Amino acid sequence: MAPLNRSASKTPATQRATTLEMVRHACPDSAQAQRISESFGLRVIDSESLRDLHRNQLIESAEALKDGLQEKAMQIHMQRIVGSYIGSAYGAGQFYSRSVTEARDLTAKLSNDDRDEDLAGPVGFDSRAQRKREFAADMGLQAHVLRMAAEGTVSAYEEITGETWKPYERGGAAVSVPSLDQRAASMQLSAFD
Repeated sequence: MAPLNRSASKTPATQRATTLEMVRHACPDSAQAQRISESFGLRVIDSESLRDLHRNQLIESAEALKDGLQEKAMQIHMQRIVGSYIGSAYGAGQFYSRSVTEARDLTAKLSNDDRDEDLAGPVGFDSRAQRKREFAADMGLQAHVLRMAAEGTVSAYEEITGETWKPYERGGAAVSVPSLDQRAASMQLSAFD
């Protein structure tokens, strides 16, 4: 029996491009970040200033590049920069969501009086559930900060290019070229016709 050529048999997975809406769904907004900060005694994020800072930085960068880049090249460059911010924020939002789920699960287990393994630790030490909640709060603020940065770059992209930012997606379907194994198999099967 001939070994299976795994690389030739794999089909590319279709992955949906990450949008700003996906980031907004995954990452806390300003009001939620404010509630997290207040509930956990964490720093309050100046969301508007953060968004404006990233917007202005990208606009300044484009201004410095404009003499050396044609319009289409500028658009492609800015597309890539904004896409990296969007991807980073979305990844942080997904991690935040998992952290919240873990914190909720562990906290729910603590409400069961028949368990002792997750009970609060000695006096002066936080329980595992408390540490998970605090970690989730930190991740929520990080996701929020990255969301603000992403929103700022999207706003800059629109000002720089005059177009609404959309995630890059490859145009058209990729042409599938049969592998050597597939062509040989096809020839062999044609012998049965």
